[in-house]
Amino acid sequence: MNDTTSPLDTDTRDALQNAVLTRFKLLAAQQPGPLDARAALRMAAEACRDELATRWANTQKADAVRGKLAPCRRVHYLSMEFLMGRALGNALAALGIEPLLRSIMAEQGIEWTDVLEGESDAALGNGGLGRLAACFLDAFAELELPSFGYGLRYRFGMFKQATPDGVQVETADDWLRDGGLWDIERTAIEYSIGFGGRVESTRTSGRLETDRSSGRQWVPAERVRARAFDFIVPAHHGARVSTLRQWQALPAQAVDFQAVVRGDYAAAAKPEWQAESLNWVLYPDDSHGAGRELRLRQEAFLVSASLQDLLQRHLAEFGTLDSLGRHNAIHLNDTHPALAPAELMRLLVDDHGMKWDDAWRITREAVSYTNHTLMPEALETWPVALMESLLPRHLEIIYDINYRFLADVRARFPDDEELAKRVSLIDESGVRHVRMAALAVVASHRVNGVAALHSQLMVDTIFADYARLFPERFHNVTNGVTPRRWLQQANPGLSTLLDARIGKDWRRNLDGLKALRAQADDPALGQSLGLIKFANKARLAERILCETGIRVDSRSLFDVQVKRIHEYKRQLLNLLHVVARYQAMLADPAGPDGKGWQARTVIIAGKAASAYHTAKQIIRLAHDIGRVINADERLQGRLKLVFLPNYGVSLAEAIIPAADLSEQISTAGTEASGTGNMKFALNGALTIGTWDGATIEMAEAIGESDVFVFGHRADGIEKLRDLGYLPLWIAQQNPALHAVLDAIGRGVFSPGEPTRYKALIDDLIGRDRYFLLADFADYVAAQQRVDALYAQPARWQAAVARNIAGMGGFSADRTIREYVTRVWSADSLASGTPHA
Repeated sequence: MNDTTSPLDTDTRDALQNAVLTRFKLLAAQQPGPLDARAALRMAAEACRDELATRWANTQKADAVRGKLAPCRRVHYLSMEFLMGRALGNALAALGIEPLLRSIMAEQGIEWTDVLEGESDAALGNGGLGRLAACFLDAFAELELPSFGYGLRYRFGMFKQATPDGVQVETADDWLRDGGLWDIERTAIEYSIGFGGRVESTRTSGRLETDRSSGRQWVPAERVRARAFDFIVPAHHGARVSTLRQWQALPAQAVDFQAVVRGDYAAAAKPEWQAESLNWVLYPDDSHGAGRELRLRQEAFLVSASLQDLLQRHLAEFGTLDSLGRHNAIHLNDTHPALAPAELMRLLVDDHGMKWDDAWRITREAVSYTNHTLMPEALETWPVALMESLLPRHLEIIYDINYRFLADVRARFPDDEELAKRVSLIDESGVRHVRMAALAVVASHRVNGVAALHSQLMVDTIFADYARLFPERFHNVTNGVTPRRWLQQANPGLSTLLDARIGKDWRRNLDGLKALRAQADDPALGQSLGLIKFANKARLAERILCETGIRVDSRSLFDVQVKRIHEYKRQLLNLLHVVARYQAMLADPAGPDGKGWQARTVIIAGKAASAYHTAKQIIRLAHDIGRVINADERLQGRLKLVFLPNYGVSLAEAIIPAADLSEQISTAGTEASGTGNMKFALNGALTIGTWDGATIEMAEAIGESDVFVFGHRADGIEKLRDLGYLPLWIAQQNPALHAVLDAIGRGVFSPGEPTRYKALIDDLIGRDRYFLLADFADYVAAQQRVDALYAQPARWQAAVARNIAGMGGFSADRTIREYVTRVWSADSLASGTPHA
């Protein structure tokens, strides 16, 4: 791995620009009629894609050589989602040809922004998990890491969100309706994937078998083909690329011709739509049986195609599978690809005739796992009956892994059968389930959390028994984000200012940002930061007006919470504060200090899972509160609440550079890491947050005095839970909180349906699972500190500068270097052969 890549030299860049220009002119000559922005987008993408394809071929040749020599194994990063966003701007920045294409468009009379805005976000992910995977691909390329990302080529992704009358409506996000602009179809790369059927014994009669899993062969009842489509991600300081290989499901046979002959066209088409369904949507609704089965099929499809691809490549390079684990790393991004150990064992034992112990050694060498949640209910499990029906051989292998694992546990702890029950890969309580996180932990040689607190709580809570068994297996790698997209591209004004103030080295090594700290109190720097932020806010204000009809003041404090809508992320706590602020402004227009209220625009965005009723109610409540507050002339526009629909990467690129205040208010101990918090701080937003996730490490790097920390910490939450938490008592003791709950509960914001939010408020008063009421008073006090600091522009901008200066350690490049050192390098296996 080389992290000292350099920009292209002048001759290389000139040659590239000439090639792109020639290609673009050729495509333009073939275009009937005048060139429009949509056609220009396609031609620009195709011109870039030609160069990226050449770089991809060169990268693969280099990796095939270095794979035998380099200390870093080739990484295979398996993830159900990769939230890539738009690709044209990133490709142009990496290739250094944006000025060239801008001038070409100007000659054609085409607005450059129309070209960029014409590209759809790639609907291959949903939230932080998928965006993290996308940031990692960028870092893989930048750091010259031999690698493949593996995912599914979703036709509709999650969904497109609309909110008529505040009600979330999900529609298909048909982002591939005109074909993929960036995908390169690999027609020669296909693999067969099986489902259902039976497992047969192939043992010779009378032969003594010492290996329980030998002599078994799966005979699937149905098969589909997995075809590869490559999405190429370029480096910005060199000619390397990384690859997102997406799998497209195709029927084993195009059509049942005998059904066509019979005239039964529905039956004839059945194989095709059954295969296509695997690529329809990300995370099918698993609240019903059909959705659960489709989701399990998707996970098996992803894992099998990816591992077959890995084995094929390794055999082509080395000729034998014995060294597979020493030359390849298989990384599981959460539990969705946790079938990988079972599938790898099946391929090695059944298809390649390897002995179990040898196959298990290879599997343990290769596999590693990142956990992203502390919530037991979020750790994926599958009913044994469903797996037996759909993946019978995989279930047998999981049973065999469990048999050997529990034998070892019982040998080490002979008098602790309860321990064996707790760590078993099979949950025997009630309906029997396979515990996928347990499988991932047992099969991996390294398991990590994604922030220091998360990793500690992980071994203290959900994986405590496994950490007792394998203490050396667990470690922490704090997440990071790519500065290429989230600073250089999203905020060119700030990037240019940083270049002028501290030089350009930060673009290649984000640690260079720390040089800004010495200048934090410079009034001229503060003024420049303020002007850049105001320009970003003005652009976002225009977008808000265009999309929602709400006019907001760009001079107001932009208070932003954008993330997946979920109770533990506590958008509802944000709304409680907005109502409390509204009521206080009406009761006392002069404000707490007699100088009037600081103008504030609260911006919320995010999607709720389609079956998550409470999250959808929170979205509707946000709209209802906003409708009342935004129309109240008594406020004179000093408080606005806006919900921006269909949150995704492109919208984030507009919102994050415009934010003054970043809301990171999850219940302490529930947020694994958070990466939105990093993007906001990198772009000069101050953080108001709980002592949770990576916000802790950010506060330590920035300085706690420049972060608005509030609320109970994780140990305090546990104490409240143990003592018997009484949210009703808290509400009764706080008149302001009681007034907020009463207003929402009796329909002040939903007069047409007064009881619309009664159940939501009753749940807060009766249970309050995520301790909103316990943290409310301290949250309001922290918001008052925000107002006080914002009223002093020089002090606020100095804090902004220190925030930016402290963010050098939160680059995805640093994260990937740590993975290489601890997990993916050949040296990480040097301490001995992994074993269960």
